[in-house]
Amino acid sequence: QVQLVESGGGLVQPGGSLRLSCAASGFTLDYYAIGWFRQAPGKERGGVSCVDNSDSTTYYADSVKGRFTISLDNAKNTVYLQMDNLKPEDTAVYYCAAGPPIDIQAMCRLGTFGSWGQGTQVTASS
Repeated sequence: QVQLVESGGGLVQPGGSLRLSCAASGFTLDYYAIGWFRQAPGKERGGVSCVDNSDSTTYYADSVKGRFTISLDNAKNTVYLQMDNLKPEDTAVYYCAAGPPIDIQAMCRLGTFGSWGQGTQVTASS
């Protein structure tokens, strides 16, 4: 069975940090494209950060650049999203996704991944 499970979400004060995890089972994440997406109520799903593990190419949305970092732990078959200096506008359900890499920038903008996790809630609020 192919499965992606997100964890690490929660409630933090603006300016705080969270580290999201996406654990994969049934396949190996290296040599795949992995993306983090988010969706707030009433808003369209948008790409946050993605990585093409075949060549280590990364992409970050302008809104999170300099604050979020995507990384991969091959030993744990887990992708992380380190989120620093969280803002209220970062509040959303965060999803991880995986698929064969084609064009990481296009995939991150369009959400053209084959496998998706169930999501984890991130709330940055006072």
